[in-house]
Formats: sequence, structure tokens, C-alpha cells
Amino acid sequence: MSRDLIIKWAYDILGEVILDDCKIFRDVAQFRSVSKGAALNGISQSAASQHIQELEDRFGIELLDRSTRPLGLTPAGRLYFDLCREVLRRAEEFSAALDELKHEIGGIARIASIYSIGLSEMPRLREEFASLYPKATLQTEFLRPDRVYDAVTSDTADLGLISYPEHRRDVTVIPWRDESMAVALPSGHHLAAQRALAAEDLDGQDFIAFDEEVIIRREVDRFLREHGVNVNRVMQFDNIQSIKEAVGSGHGISILPEPSIASDAEQGRLSSVPLDAAGFVRPVAVIHRRRKKLNRATQAFLDLLLGARTSDIPVVAELADHR
Repeated sequence: MSRDLIIKWAYDILGEVILDDCKIFRDVAQFRSVSKGAALNGISQSAASQHIQELEDRFGIELLDRSTRPLGLTPAGRLYFDLCREVLRRAEEFSAALDELKHEIGGIARIASIYSIGLSEMPRLREEFASLYPKATLQTEFLRPDRVYDAVTSDTADLGLISYPEHRRDVTVIPWRDESMAVALPSGHHLAAQRALAAEDLDGQDFIAFDEEVIIRREVDRFLREHGVNVNRVMQFDNIQSIKEAVGSGHGISILPEPSIASDAEQGRLSSVPLDAAGFVRPVAVIHRRRKKLNRATQAFLDLLLGARTSDIPVVAELADHR
């Protein structure tokens, strides 16, 4: 019997049971952690451990090498891991093809986003998506950048919204937009009346910075250094929301992507002035697992992001790798 027939037989006979089994084991094996696999599947660590033990009892052989840290796979575990990935991939393809046959935009689109994009963009996108596709469901989660990649590669999210995208072997990157940078200032700051600010206007200012390990911090530092600007870094944070709060409270100014502070400026929580710096932008991209077949709801959301109509793009066609 061919491997394809074996997988089809398993799917037809065991259905959701084998899919749940496969997903839990795949996530545990991929992240080499029972606790991580449990969290991704919404169960307790003890439940995940019991699940693995039941699998081993059923097969009569150990699947995990518990003598190593992090966990490893035994030869039998590697075989089962490969089977699980194949079964789950086939299930995805089946669901996408079934959606296409229904001739309607339905199903669930699971989106993982970094906080700055999610907080500024998702309310508008969610409202527009619901209006266009009332039978589809949009599930969103706001995460740190490294966890957005984890969610996409582990298939707990269909699409990820990320800035400064990394090109990884298992991820496809689709450029979305380049965000212009602006100067965020406390309301009433003497620079807030300017129509635009040059780099030298910021010299000597109290400055709210990103933490040093954040990519945008390196880009801002490079910009200031290239223009010979020295600022007084009084605070630093690892996220845009905290920086905006510090600026709004009058602790200093900052350089942030303009879309992330537009609504705050409109509501008077702080002031935003364009930064006269051609080419100094924050690149934002959409990512998904390489070779992933998108269901109709996810494809529709991607089309919404990219400004295309769903009918213009094949629903289950694999997207090109935009490097």
C-alpha cells in the first residue's frame, strides 16, 4: 500500500482524533518541549505528557528521548513526527480545496501580529473584513516578533504581520508596505508646531528610545549617527505602546513609525510631526509558512491587506516567495 493511501486511510478512519494526536506530538517535537507543545494546543503540561505516554503505550515504543535537554526524538519518534507533519499538511490541503468547492468565503483566518501593527491596524481591518465576508471569522493574536514567527512555523497562525522581516528557510515573506518615520512629541512641545523636522532639530533633546536588542533601535541610532545628532536618552522600552505613553506624559520625544502614532495624534494624546528623512522607513511584511495552502478566509484577508480582490487570485495557489 502506498504512503498516500495509508495517509488517506488514516484520515478517513480516524478523522479529528488523529489530527489532534498529530498536532500535539508535532508541536512537542518541533519545539522540543512538552510545556510549549501543551501551550500551543491549549492544554496543560500534564495532559500533554499523558498524551505522549498514551501514544508510546499504543505503539509499544518510546517516541521521546527524555535523557536530553531539550527533549530529543528517538528513531521511532522521528518517523512519527514525519507522519504527523504529512497528515496535517494533507488535512490543510483538503480544507482549502473544500472551501473552494463551496464557492463562498468562509472559515477561519488566524492572524498573529506584532503589537504595534495589531493595535493600530486590526480594529479597522477587522471591521472591513467582517463587512466584506460575514461568514468568515478572523482570529487575531498580538505577540512579540519571535513568537509571531513561532506561531506561523508551528501553524498556530496562518499569517503573521511583522516589521523588519527575516528571510528564513521555512517562511515566505510578502512585502506589505514601508512606513514613514515621524517624531512623536508631548502635546505643547515647542517643535510640535513645525510642519516637518530635520534630523538636526532633534539634537540635544530628551529622547525615549527602544531597547538595544530591538531592530528599530539600531536603525534609529544609525540615522542619528549618520546625521551627527546627539540626543539625551532618558528612558528605553521594548515596545511602541510604552514609548508613546512616556512621550505623552512629557518625558521626552521619540522617532516612531507614523501609522503607529496617527490615532494618538488625532486624539490629542501626543503630537506627530513628519521626519524629513527620505528612505528612512520601517518595512512591514506578511509572512506565512512556506508551501502552506491558504484557506479562502485567509486568502481573502491577505487580499484585503494587499489591496487585491479575492477573485483575482487563485484561492489555493501557492504564493510566490517575495524576497
